[in-house]
Amino acid sequence: MATKTKPIAKSASVEKNIAVLLEKLDAACSDGDKAVAARSKIAKKLNAESRRLNKKRATLVKRSKAAALKAKADPSAANRKALREAVTELAATRKALAKTRAAKAVNTPELAALKVAQRQANAYGKAIAQADKVLNKPKKKRKKRAKKAA
Repeated sequence: MATKTKPIAKSASVEKNIAVLLEKLDAACSDGDKAVAARSKIAKKLNAESRRLNKKRATLVKRSKAAALKAKADPSAANRKALREAVTELAATRKALAKTRAAKAVNTPELAALKVAQRQANAYGKAIAQADKVLNKPKKKRKKRAKKAA
């Protein structure tokens, strides 16, 4: 039984494959840079919003405790209204904070993975550029020695 032999690759096809792969690596590097920049911007915004909402929540907790004490001591309509407003605002803030935390929980691992992939692609690009530099050095010309007259 005869087995099929795989044809030998031509130099043109190998060079074409290398060129295509280098273009894909460059595209991956630029896409990674853009994605990391965008995700970092989102992360920064989410962190700022989370800090703001946490601070607001802490303030509202103190306000609702104070309003509850006032309403307990003097259950007038104004005191009960203040307590009700503090409680509803606190609930809304907690809801917004939960949304922000959920968005951060999704964004953070994605950003970390993108940073790893970006570092990897950039490292490969640098290594290939360095290898190309070494491989494409011009050949050194050797000086011919003059023959001694005998």
